[in-house]
Amino acid sequence: MSDSPPYRLLGTPRAGGILCVLDHASNHVPPGLDLGIDPGLMQDHIAWDIGTAAVAEILHREHGIPAHLATVSRLVCDLNREEHDPAAIPERSDGHAIPGNIGIDREARLAAYHRPYHAALAGSIAAARPALIAALHSFTPALRSCDKPRPWQVALLHNRDDRAARIAIRLFAEHGLTVGDNEPYSGRDLNATMDRHAEAHGIPYCAIEIRQDQIAGLDGQARWAALLGQVLPRVAAEVEAAQ
Repeated sequence: MSDSPPYRLLGTPRAGGILCVLDHASNHVPPGLDLGIDPGLMQDHIAWDIGTAAVAEILHREHGIPAHLATVSRLVCDLNREEHDPAAIPERSDGHAIPGNIGIDREARLAAYHRPYHAALAGSIAAARPALIAALHSFTPALRSCDKPRPWQVALLHNRDDRAARIAIRLFAEHGLTVGDNEPYSGRDLNATMDRHAEAHGIPYCAIEIRQDQIAGLDGQARWAALLGQVLPRVAAEVEAAQ
């Protein structure tokens, strides 16, 4: 397993600012780790959240919003899962078997990737106490295992704390977008990172899911970075005003 940290930080989180978190920013598999799958699948959505890293980089460069990004594929370790969740080291994803994850030393894999990623994120949040955390993810227009198309261009996931999500849903809709509320899956079921680092500490958050065709290319990535650069500060300001 690689000695490199499973995360990278763009910029420095600021007290009262916004911090983006990208659990699935990378499709990298460290040297010496063989997942046993067709290499072409590493460009597929099962390996990473396509387009999100590019959006975060533009958002940081153009708007000064820092980001904490994963540097390993979700197939190596899904960082948006609890440690005890079998899917934290998936043996299957969207119909594909991941042979290299079967019968492995789970403790070693978690110690190498999951724990240092979350320890570093916790440290950044404790040091800066951001006003808003924005988790950036992307989802496919449809899964192979289900042909039903997903109509939402963007969606907000949330568990118990929906303060920021409600504001973001309204603001995205004002931009003429089709916005999902806990779609295409619910934050009540899949919200591990925000549950741990935001809800547990009373920090407002937006778990934002952007449909991948919206950010697959440079133009879409720039458009969404500009949109987030407008929306996220407004969300933070409105949440603060309501407190």
